[in-house]
Amino acid sequence: MFELISLKVNCPVCGESLMDEKILVDNCPSYKLGIKIGEKEGIMNLSSVWESYNYLCDIETPEDAIIIIFCSHCNSEIISDAKCEVCKAPMIPLDLELGGKIDICSRVGCKNHFMKFVDLTFALKNLFSESELNGMPYYRDMTMSGHESDTALSHEEEKIEIIKSGTFLHAFCPHCKKTLIEKNMIKFKVAKGKESGFLMLSPYLNIFTSKSTIFLQEGKMIGEFKCFHCNTSLMVENQSCEECGSELAKIAVSTRTKLVNFYICSRKGCTWHGLSREDLNDIRLEDSLEW
Repeated sequence: MFELISLKVNCPVCGESLMDEKILVDNCPSYKLGIKIGEKEGIMNLSSVWESYNYLCDIETPEDAIIIIFCSHCNSEIISDAKCEVCKAPMIPLDLELGGKIDICSRVGCKNHFMKFVDLTFALKNLFSESELNGMPYYRDMTMSGHESDTALSHEEEKIEIIKSGTFLHAFCPHCKKTLIEKNMIKFKVAKGKESGFLMLSPYLNIFTSKSTIFLQEGKMIGEFKCFHCNTSLMVENQSCEECGSELAKIAVSTRTKLVNFYICSRKGCTWHGLSREDLNDIRLEDSLEW
């Protein structure tokens, strides 16, 4: 769960929150910062998801360029004397609301960053207490039966299975039948031009947190989703997202009674997902767009 938690930060100069609740990156509130590259100035919104490298920016960010960062409140430059151990660019410190700090490299494309808590035990306790999900999820093999709840089902749930918001989705490749769950995330292989990497999505229904090992621009097509086991494409022909019209990827998800096809939009930031028309006869997703 920790890998997909959004971390809140403050300006180390004035102490004001840098969180932007309106501009989402990886479907989470972002860090709003003023930036300067050469003679150009603009606004950058960084992903608040730990180990995600995605951002939005209103000016061009050439690869290997050094970014000068400013607080969006006091307009002070945010910089430290520390140098990146990978590329020697200046490191940018941001204060964690939990206590401690995050240091990120100021060079575009460099992925070096680290986090240091003042009190690790206190910080982790607060981190998980803020999460809306309790308990650790688990995953299983295809041969195991569906999850059996100890809670009595309502008449509607007996007639039509309802997968409730927050349910952990046991996801599988529809081709090789291997689990797509790794470290409590749904993992896909993705490619952007010549660069390839991995996209990780929250496995909880209607929780839309994500992160990626390569830069994926908000609002743009992610590209082809592939199984990270068999390298087979998961894209669907002749079907499109019912919200934005983008291409869909298909995975298999286990329910109480059977495996069903589960569709995901391939545009970064779109939260549409759904089931096949056939499966909608006896299965529903709580709070989904199919209701």
